[in-house]
Amino acid sequence: MADPRFIHIGSSVVDFIYRIDRLPGPGDDLTASSFSALPGGGFNTMVAARRSGMRTAYAGKIGDGPFGRMIADALATEGIERLQPISRGIDSGTCVVIVTEADGERTFVSRPGAEGVITPDDFPFMMPAPGDWVFTTGYTLAYPGSRDSQARFIEDLPEEAIFAFDPTGIVSEIPVDLLQRVLRRTDWLSLNRSEAEAIVGQGDDVEMARRLASGHCPRAQGIVLRSGASGALLALRDREPVFVHAFRVETVDTNGAGDTHDGAFIAALSRGLAPLDALVYANAAAAISTTRHGGPTAPTADEINEFLKRAREENSANAETKGTMAL
Repeated sequence: MADPRFIHIGSSVVDFIYRIDRLPGPGDDLTASSFSALPGGGFNTMVAARRSGMRTAYAGKIGDGPFGRMIADALATEGIERLQPISRGIDSGTCVVIVTEADGERTFVSRPGAEGVITPDDFPFMMPAPGDWVFTTGYTLAYPGSRDSQARFIEDLPEEAIFAFDPTGIVSEIPVDLLQRVLRRTDWLSLNRSEAEAIVGQGDDVEMARRLASGHCPRAQGIVLRSGASGALLALRDREPVFVHAFRVETVDTNGAGDTHDGAFIAALSRGLAPLDALVYANAAAAISTTRHGGPTAPTADEINEFLKRAREENSANAETKGTMAL
């Protein structure tokens, strides 16, 4: 059997990234300190999986305009296979990303394009082989032109196919009944605290993870509940949830950190790492990504492993120092 693939069936767009001092208010006229136009969205997640050594393919749609060509070229550069033919007469979508200088946080405004129009004619290009991982985010489940067909495709996935889902910040725009259908087919769910609250209401991390597992994701093998710079909770079926602290780094840009976490986590699981080890690996990948400007800032497997090696050495040295002082 060939190595498993990471197949993204959702949205890949072009990000217009502006760095500013603060978010604009009504009538404001602000000047950005920098600007870049880069492939983003699902592209970031695919890059993370690919740079962690997993075979990766994009089964979403790409338009035939300048934005689509930018995405297609970037996929080829990263060694990511493109499974769909180019969609004619429509360009790929875009996203305005505003990154505030003070904390590196980002705000999105999206406009769907070709990736936001999915029909049953697209299903054959999305179909996984045994062992493949299928992944999507909430965007194509929120867009009116793609959500019904995408949900139907996910529900009809072969039983052995592994489906991973990140609802993203657009989760509140997904029709509730459609979201529930997708969650019922989800094997691995990854989301942040605000997204979890949108689904199950407020609570602590453990409480929200348990509500997600018992009331929404009956077949889920695991749920990853991300808490930004604090870390992430791993809730596996029939086991006590475990919180894994984030690594401390000098953050300059959080854009793409969640995407990087998703791709690195799945890549680590696909090569046989235990879920807890895969979460540590993903936390490291996301931490490194926040020290870099731009969208597709995912590190390579070598960079992540070197980062983890240094972290272990520092922890060991600190432990020895504390032991000596205690004497």
